[in-house]
Amino acid sequence: MILKIDEEKKKILEKAGYRIYNHSAIEICYWTKQSLLNKGECYKNKFYGIETHRCMQFSPAAIFCHNRCIYCWRITEFYDLLELKEENVDDPREIVENLEKFRKQLLSGFGGNKKVDKKKFEEAFKKRASHYAISLSGEPTLYPKLPELIKYVKSLPETKSVFLVTNGQEPKMLKRLEKEDALPSQLYISMNAADEKTFKKINVPLLKDAWERFNESLEIISKLKCRTVIRITLIRNLNTEKSEISLWAKMIEKANPNFVEIKSYMHIGGSLSRLSRNHMLEHEEVKEFSNELLKFLPNFKYMDEEARSRIVVLQNMENYVDRWIVK
Repeated sequence: MILKIDEEKKKILEKAGYRIYNHSAIEICYWTKQSLLNKGECYKNKFYGIETHRCMQFSPAAIFCHNRCIYCWRITEFYDLLELKEENVDDPREIVENLEKFRKQLLSGFGGNKKVDKKKFEEAFKKRASHYAISLSGEPTLYPKLPELIKYVKSLPETKSVFLVTNGQEPKMLKRLEKEDALPSQLYISMNAADEKTFKKINVPLLKDAWERFNESLEIISKLKCRTVIRITLIRNLNTEKSEISLWAKMIEKANPNFVEIKSYMHIGGSLSRLSRNHMLEHEEVKEFSNELLKFLPNFKYMDEEARSRIVVLQNMENYVDRWIVK
């Protein structure tokens, strides 16, 4: 029997703008809408050249995750299960094709808006996505057919890039992606703490060996043949102590990523009940933290920033790749 999100949870997600296909979900993100209105582009466009208006953000494991991260804007309170069995999940092609239909339905309403960029709308609506962001909600590495999913979307003629965001709790899946030649264009690992105590406080993991799994994933990505990114979410008074910056640097050196994205927690969505607006950093504070971190990372340089998203990106000059995926 195929796993399905129950009707009560499905209604909550749909009210929040999601569209659900069994255990998978899609949403048109804020920046895609802004791009169609020519009001701005996602930082992934500024940093790497991704076409914001043609991005498809989705998850094959919409409400399934190992962690209950306090900063998460998703509704983690009804996250479910820690294992998805292969016989109970949809095949990759079925997921992508059905979510693509939902994507077009969600985009269709922009067609009659006079403020929308007509050229962008035509490209977004009539063509398939050119960028796939496998993130959105839940933990995608729990989906047992992830290698096949990545290979399928990469095989589509319109595809220019595939990003995968993970919490690092499934190192075995990362090994599978490499073994099965199914690595994404760019792999993200979310790093929200530099020590085990803070890791447990912020991520609230359900697995007893979560810290060990996370560190194993860092070691794995240091050797992968794809672009890699460590994404740090800063939360005021929880992981922003300057005395701990050297510990952050050691964790980053272990992963040896091509890039490090450092961003502020944003007080939105499900996190409103867990954290306060005061936990957000100003962009200048994110820059200050980044510059302090660079003092302990001599192989990295300050690459770029996007003030609206309160994010800075550092580039590894020793493990160097061209920043532009789409030029």
